[in-house]
Amino acid sequence: MAEEADTEGLARRLAVHESLAWGRRLGAWGPAARLPFHGDLKPIGAVQAMERAIAAHLFVIVPNNSGSTYLREALARSDATWNLPRDGQRMAGFVGPVTWKPIDAGRERPGLLWAADQHWLEKFATASLYDWRHTRRAWYLQAGSRRPDASVFVTKSPPFLLVVDELARHFRNARFLFMVRNPYAVCEGICGAYRKEGQTRADLPAKAAAHVVACMERQRANIDAHASDGVFFHYETLCAEPEQVAAQIAALVPQLGDLNLRQRLRVKSYDEELTNMNARQIARLDATALAMINRVFRKHRSVLDDFGYDLL
Repeated sequence: MAEEADTEGLARRLAVHESLAWGRRLGAWGPAARLPFHGDLKPIGAVQAMERAIAAHLFVIVPNNSGSTYLREALARSDATWNLPRDGQRMAGFVGPVTWKPIDAGRERPGLLWAADQHWLEKFATASLYDWRHTRRAWYLQAGSRRPDASVFVTKSPPFLLVVDELARHFRNARFLFMVRNPYAVCEGICGAYRKEGQTRADLPAKAAAHVVACMERQRANIDAHASDGVFFHYETLCAEPEQVAAQIAALVPQLGDLNLRQRLRVKSYDEELTNMNARQIARLDATALAMINRVFRKHRSVLDDFGYDLL
């Protein structure tokens, strides 16, 4: 009972206004019914109602800086989905390690390089640090949908790449979208994000490359282990053949037959149809950065080969 009261209070204090705004953003189906706890329904009852209504949980399993935000935004426009306004790890009530604040006292926050350090990798992969029952209830209370009969809950967080087996264990009818992107473009995206924050550490390209390699190695294992409950595609295929990828996703989750991956959406600083940004990002890597990245990639050539990416 204490946990239920805590979850109820948490949702009321921190989530209601944001969730209403999210519902409006999605063009939800009614002013009083955008959320599962509208009208006289108590939040704890809302959780129970959501448990009954949700037929599948869809997790977008993609490393950071790889195009997952567009995918999340497109999924949120489907009439079949319940969605959160931010990554699952950033929602009130999430219980588990996060990238945006220090995991341990005296250590810097993992940030965008959470797979570049063995300590962080182990932390994010430690099952006992998560409380999925509490997290699921908090997520449900903050989700928005376009229609009252939506039945697919969608969320993402890049570090969930390390706990796919746990997600499959704790969420009914869990389904997974696995995607990777050209590793050089991902490295540049990470380096560019740190530059915007004023961080210019000399080893950043090498750290970014180590992070990308670790993510790709884990993603390879995820794809092998979850062939029956997941689909895999490249970012490059998503950009070039969005209808093909939408068909793959609909085959995995039949409720998503209305998914449109060619629509114009506002994602971060862009407001356009999905565009392959690889060439312009890779062009921003100077010779020094490229040499540092390649020193890492050469040691892990097999994982790049497995995903069809060449050394530059």
